[in-house]
Formats: sequence, C-alpha cells, structure tokens
Amino acid sequence: MSATPRHSFAQDDADRDGVELSLLNEDERRAAAGGSAAEQESMEKGKEPASLSDKDKQGMALLVVLYLIQGVPLGLSLGSIPFILRAKLSYSQLGVFALSAYPYSLKLLWSPVVDSLFVPSIGRRKSWIMPMQLIIGMTMLWIALNVQDLVDNPEEHVTWLTIIFFSLVFFSATQDIAVDGWALTLLSPENVSYASTAQTVGLNTGFFMSFTCFLAFNNVEFTSKWGIPRLTLTTYMGFWSIMCIAVTLILLFLKKEDPVPSDDPDLNLKKVYGIMWKICKLKNVQLLLLLHFVAKIGFQANDAVTSLKLVEKGMSEADLALAVLIDFPCQLIGGYYAAKWANTDKPLRPWYYAFWARLFFAGVSALFVYFLPKPPMSTGVFVLFIVLNVLSSFAGTIQFVGVTAYHTRIADPVVGGTYMTLLNTASNLGGTWPRYFVLKAVDMFSVATCHVKEGTSELLIKAAECVSEHGKKDCKEIGGACVTEQDGYYTVSIVCIVTGTLLFIFFILPVAKKLEGLPKSSWRVGGRD
Repeated sequence: MSATPRHSFAQDDADRDGVELSLLNEDERRAAAGGSAAEQESMEKGKEPASLSDKDKQGMALLVVLYLIQGVPLGLSLGSIPFILRAKLSYSQLGVFALSAYPYSLKLLWSPVVDSLFVPSIGRRKSWIMPMQLIIGMTMLWIALNVQDLVDNPEEHVTWLTIIFFSLVFFSATQDIAVDGWALTLLSPENVSYASTAQTVGLNTGFFMSFTCFLAFNNVEFTSKWGIPRLTLTTYMGFWSIMCIAVTLILLFLKKEDPVPSDDPDLNLKKVYGIMWKICKLKNVQLLLLLHFVAKIGFQANDAVTSLKLVEKGMSEADLALAVLIDFPCQLIGGYYAAKWANTDKPLRPWYYAFWARLFFAGVSALFVYFLPKPPMSTGVFVLFIVLNVLSSFAGTIQFVGVTAYHTRIADPVVGGTYMTLLNTASNLGGTWPRYFVLKAVDMFSVATCHVKEGTSELLIKAAECVSEHGKKDCKEIGGACVTEQDGYYTVSIVCIVTGTLLFIFFILPVAKKLEGLPKSSWRVGGRD
C-alpha cells in the first residue's frame, strides 16, 4: 500500500473547512457548502436529522453488516470462550485469556497506518476492510478445525488460546478502524449520527450471536429440551469464516467506494501520527480520554463475573441461555430508541443518566447472586432474573449509543478513522483494562476450605481456587468437599460499585456536562503542517 500525493494542510480555519469538504463527494460537498448550514445548525439545536435517502439506507445496511463481522470475534473472546473454559480454569487463568480482547482497546497505536496508507484504485477504506476480512475468515476457519482440542485441555493451552484469539481480535480491530472512518463519509453529513445506530445494531447482533445465542445452541441441556440440533464451536466458526469471505467478495464486486478527491489533504503516515499527537494535546480531548479510562470501573465485577457466579451457584446453563435469548431482541429494539434519544443537543445526557442505572443494577445483580436459592429455580425467580438482565443490558446499550453518537459528532472527518479510533479506543480500554485485575481479585479475596474426612476426624485444606469448578474438582479427587468462607466476588463488587459511584459524582458527571457544552471547533486541530 502507498499513500497518494495530496496537497498539504492549510493553516487557517477557512482552509481547514475546505479540507473537510474535500473529503466529501460532489453531492455531499454541495450540501455542506450550500444548504447544510441550516441543517447543521438544526442538528446542533437537537432537531431531527433529514430523512434517509436510498444511498444512506444502503450505507446503513453496509455498516450494519461490517460492524456485525466485528462483533463475532468479540462475542467469542469476551463471552463464549471464557464461559466454556470456566469449568476447567481458575478466575486468574480466565484473566490471562481476557488479554485476548486488548487489541480492540489498543488499536489507536496503528490507526494512523490505516488512515494514511491505501491503494487508490481500491479505495481508502476498502483497501483495509477487504484484506482484514479475508484474514479474519481464514483465521476463523483454522480455529474451527483446531480449537476443539485446545478447549478440551485448556489448562495446558491457556497461553496458546490467548494468542490465537488475540490475533483474531487484532484483525477485527484493524477492520474497525477503516469502518469507523468510512462511516463518517458513507452517510450524508446531516445523517452521520445514524452511524452510531448502525454500529449499535451491527456490533450488538454479532456479539450476542457469538455469546448468548451460540451458548444457548451449544448447550446440551437446552438443545435436548427444545429438540434442536446442538451447534458446535467448530460448525459455528466455520459458518462465520464463509460469511466473512462472502461479504468481502460482495464488497469487491458490488460496492464501489467514492474516489479520493484530487484536492484531498496530504495524509502521509508521519503527518497522521503528528495530527493524532496534536489531537491528544487538546485539553478537552485529554479530559474525555481520562473520563473513558475510569468510567467503567463501577460495572466491572458485574460485567466480568456475575454470569459465571450464577452458573457456579446452580443456575442451569439452559435457563441462562433462554434468558439471554430473550434479552437479544430487547437490546436491538432498545438500541434503536436509544439512538433517537441520543440525537439531541445534549448527546451525553443519556450516557450519564444510564450511568446511575448501571451502578444500581450492578449492586442488585450481586444481591441476586447472594440470595439465589438452591436449584431448581422457581418461575418467579427466573422471571425476576430476566427482567433484571434486560434492564441492565438496556442501560448499557443506552450508554454505548450515547457515547458513540457523541464521538461521531465531534470527530474531525479529515482524519476520521484515527479520530474515531482514538475516542472509541479510550472507551473500549475503560472496559477491558480492569477486567484482568477484577478476575484476579476474585481469587485473591476468596477464602475456601477443602474438607477431607478421615475416619472420625476432618482435615481442612486451604485452597484459593476451591470456589471454582476447577478447584472443586481437585478437592473432590482427594475425597473432600469445598466450603467457601469468603467469596471474593462480593468484596470486589462492593469495591467496584463504591469506587464507580465516587468517581461519577466528583469527576465523571461534572466533566461530561462540561464537554457536551463545547462547540465542534474546540475538537479540531488548528495550524496543521
């Protein structure tokens, strides 16, 4: 790939506006230069965007599909695989596997490469999207043929499993950089806020299909109960490898990307990294990055451990699978209405309103786990769990849509992929960096005793992993039974919720209100070389 020669950046605001317009096609340029002033002003005041044209509808459909492909590896790495491995690994070992999701939170490091290097005859974004999807498809095909052996003996292959899925998420993250950049110009300027809707629908669909839906149809008890064939990991990943390759071929032959205008600014690799550094030096950007870095601490115990604890305490995987299947369509519907709510002059308002809800549901979820009666679960308790799960997920969907809509509104389209990646990376990192430490802390704060009876006496053996299925199995092999004296999950939940509440009151909420009141011009970099 090579960067095409383009004109250099202008220094003043007037030229910078011209640079932004140069990234749009002729119709978009006319709209931006002519009648869009009123349209943009109406958007700033929170009015409804223009109705979607046929081109915008096609663009929305394409974005949904491309984001869906990203969601599949994430659902596997963050959901299904840890859930499948939980019976054979400790929480500390699961924390090691959680590192496989880190590329999605570190993609900022190579996003300027994606923004600046491309093959003009293919297209700025397609130059990256197509090869990445081919690699994703081939990687998933390899995993489909080999993963079962690794999953059957995960204790011996934790590092190898982590490397494999780390690579898969890395390729997906690279594809995401290009898709984020394309989203800013694929839709017309007055409807660019709908990109967050496409991202919500696509990512959530891919994630839920690979996490909740797959776990349901992979579960022997669930499939036997409903009389349907069991879906294996090999079959599932083989299917998605074919889908990735098919979508890539459709992009190659049926979707032509708008050519790069001749007056497009010079975005060579060095210059894009320089612009990214200038963006990071903006005070309001630094505040937003710091806000993202700490914003999800309060929910981490709930997001990372609660579902594992429910199964550990006796909830059947079939019941859990049914609950998440019910949750899936609710979140798709919720995402649509959340996107409409976020399309106001205060786009972060839904985000910080839902923050309180997520803290509340994190606490309620911990209480639900604590008071969960021994199996079998009654219908009333199961209905309560479904309601709790749907409301908690909906609060998360509102936050995701709100903050993504805000990112698309403030990002500079001149470096759209890099700018969006910077903001989304910070948001993702806020949810991934604490996960490893939370899972480690659950083991660290857990105190369990393996009771082994020898005649009339009883031998007590301290075992930090006796709260996990792996530890219970080891204890059972020596003729004992695990007795948990202190479950670290509750300690970690309290620490997370209290820390998240204090951060929200004294830092996150004041900063969010300050940032959403800033004009767009404050998010642009002046004096580019």
